[in-house]
Amino acid sequence: MSNQPYLVKLALRLAAGLEKMPPASLEKHRTFILSQQQADGGFSGREGGSDLYYTGFAVRSLGILGGLEKQTCLELSQFLKQFKLENLSTIDLLSWLYSALIIQASGGEDLLASAPEHWNTRVALNLERLRTSDGGYAKSDQGALGSTYHSFLVVLIYQMIGLEIPATNDLIQFIFDRQRDDGGFVEITPMKRSGTNPTAAAVAILIILNAMDDELKEDVRDFLTQVKSSEGGFQANTRIPFADGLSTFTALLTAQDLDLTSLFDQMNFFKFMTEWLEFPTGGFRGASWDEQADVEYTFYGLGVLALLANSPK
Repeated sequence: MSNQPYLVKLALRLAAGLEKMPPASLEKHRTFILSQQQADGGFSGREGGSDLYYTGFAVRSLGILGGLEKQTCLELSQFLKQFKLENLSTIDLLSWLYSALIIQASGGEDLLASAPEHWNTRVALNLERLRTSDGGYAKSDQGALGSTYHSFLVVLIYQMIGLEIPATNDLIQFIFDRQRDDGGFVEITPMKRSGTNPTAAAVAILIILNAMDDELKEDVRDFLTQVKSSEGGFQANTRIPFADGLSTFTALLTAQDLDLTSLFDQMNFFKFMTEWLEFPTGGFRGASWDEQADVEYTFYGLGVLALLANSPK
């Protein structure tokens, strides 16, 4: 596995793409994201009130837009100090760890400096309580079936805490077993219809674990062709009749990682994002029918624009 965490490499890649765009076209998005910061230093989603999940996306977005200001780092640090790592769910733990990393990289406080000795080993023990008999990781320790998405989160956390994933062959086999005849991957075993986002998570895991091959690549090519939308983006699966920002981001990222971008018209992607999902005042909505921007979908929107900017013309 690469020594540099997947999320760090992705952030550098997206930041490089956004650097190619006019700064004025991006400043409105930074302003929108900062408007979502709350008095306690965290960031909110659509329901109001600070939330670690949305804070993570806000930090990721600000990071690829050029970094965090000193005052933002100070306020974020106060928010993150409210939480104990051992009490966090998988997704909140990843949000916390990544936010802490970006704060430190932006010249802020090292929030892990005062962590107990062997804190990362304790985190790993908690993660292994989520391991299921099928080789994957469940959402909670009550889960009987592994989840493709939560297995991906666990892989990312292991990278962030600097430890190797136990029994990687079992995890690779778990991912192989989630593939379906349409070429994509499902979230959990009983599902028969592949999804764009589980497929992207599966591909990312296999790339990280050096288990991707040409046959799988062609299978994924076939699946992505099926979920390409006439709107210009990607659908979450073949039964959903509209494209969305999350699926478009994960599918485009997967296509680039597997060198499949020749399948798609990049101008249509750009039009979909800027004409249907981007708000002129800043922020991105989730889909064309959505009426509100949030920091999560703003990250996906910025991500798509960055990936497109990096693509060969």
